[in-house]
Amino acid sequence: MSITNTPSSNDACLSIVHSLMCHRQGGESETFAKRAIESLVKKLKEKKDELDSLITAITTNGAHPSKCVTIGRTLDGRLQVAGRKGFPHVIYTRLWRWPDLHKNELKHVKYCQFAFDLKCDSVCVNPYHYDRVVSPGIGECDDACGVPPGSGLMVKDEYDFDGHSPLPSIDGGPSLQTIQHPPSSRAAPSSEAFSTPGLLSPSDASAASTSAFPSISVGSGNASSAWTRNSSFTPNMPLHQNGHLQHHPPMPLPGRYWPVHNELAFQPPISNHPAPDYWCSIAYFEMDVQVGETFKVPSTCPVVTVDGYVDPSGGDRFCLGQLSNVHRTEAIERARLHIGKGIQLECKGEGDVWVRCLSDHAVFVQSYYLDREAGRAPGDAVHKIYPSAYIKLVLCSRPSQVFDLRQCHRQMQQQAATAQAAAAAQAAAVAGNMPGPGSVGGIAPAISLSAAAGIGVDDLRRLCILRMSFVKGWGPDYPRQSIKETPCWVEIHLHRALQLLDEVLHTMPIADPQPLD
Repeated sequence: MSITNTPSSNDACLSIVHSLMCHRQGGESETFAKRAIESLVKKLKEKKDELDSLITAITTNGAHPSKCVTIGRTLDGRLQVAGRKGFPHVIYTRLWRWPDLHKNELKHVKYCQFAFDLKCDSVCVNPYHYDRVVSPGIGECDDACGVPPGSGLMVKDEYDFDGHSPLPSIDGGPSLQTIQHPPSSRAAPSSEAFSTPGLLSPSDASAASTSAFPSISVGSGNASSAWTRNSSFTPNMPLHQNGHLQHHPPMPLPGRYWPVHNELAFQPPISNHPAPDYWCSIAYFEMDVQVGETFKVPSTCPVVTVDGYVDPSGGDRFCLGQLSNVHRTEAIERARLHIGKGIQLECKGEGDVWVRCLSDHAVFVQSYYLDREAGRAPGDAVHKIYPSAYIKLVLCSRPSQVFDLRQCHRQMQQQAATAQAAAAAQAAAVAGNMPGPGSVGGIAPAISLSAAAGIGVDDLRRLCILRMSFVKGWGPDYPRQSIKETPCWVEIHLHRALQLLDEVLHTMPIADPQPLD
């Protein structure tokens, strides 16, 4: 066995079985699990590449690429282990991922060539070649998958931690991803993880409705996406073919999209202005229509619950079940039934926001803070948060951080300063002071300045907004391309962040961008 205690196909069956047993989820008896794993390892002993793929997938919780792991299909499709018969892909997925899995809750990933449903002569039993879908009752919903107890946060292979593959371009076509944040049953203080099934245009995902918040004094309007990237390198992540990667806690390295700063244990307040009376406003939408009034959360209630019930108990609970909509469709009604206990939002410190998923089904979040943690461009990812999930914290009972006020404030200042400088340079160019194509810099800087000058108040305002969809996700892996096509979702405006944005804009006002002739 190797120094890292991870076996390979060249090791003895006993060593491999012992290692794989350490990763089982505990739903089956130890005797059955051992018999099932022994049977599989023996069948794969002559197919070393597939055995290595299985070892890689299981020992890394799917964080490394793995091929199909196949065994022969029986006449009735079932496998007999220790006197019990069952579908092979279900048996091994229960062992290593979801012990409470039902046989009808699996669908294979697109790149699996020997999935059980494809009815090939061989059957793939790689647990990480299957996704869990929702139990019947949510209709066609395959979005709010069940919780993988042992898998950490996962991310797809568009990332690169070794610097061998570039991050996908945000200006070369669809690039939105759904980054999954399942809970983990293992304490893993040194690691986090993410997972992503799909891509979508950042403009589709970042268009937010601001009309629902007329009482907030910061400028509003139709949101548009206009982000620029700096030239520093991308935080690297291991590249994986099977759509998963291990993501470790943020390191003090420069990022392509987000500046990374070393944080002090004790920091002075960002602003001396008193905190607003309400720390956030929550608007509820069904498709593209706001339903009910905007719910404002007092600063005296740092924790607020948004659920699907009908009996609000005060200013710390927003019950969506009581809201009526004459245009509500059957599909929306069905999705609303699964909101259940919903989510819990918590404001910490000066304005950081954490979320805990209390529902039995996942929620989908758009958060620039999580984008940064995943090394993504602001606004080009959707984050799937499972029930009881966590991102940074070890205990599953703890919430996931979705907003960092200090980081948001830095980004406001950076974007505003960039836009202000770019607008001034663009004005000089319009006045005839722009260098010609043959001079140093040529036309490229002018194009870059034009893009930077296009950053407006709405772009900065989106830093202060969170959007969360219940049960249903959006993106290429789903039939919905925008959050406004999901049946039930909320938009959360963070007042302290908007207050800081107001200060930044008064300090360095952003002029309306002028066309570059």
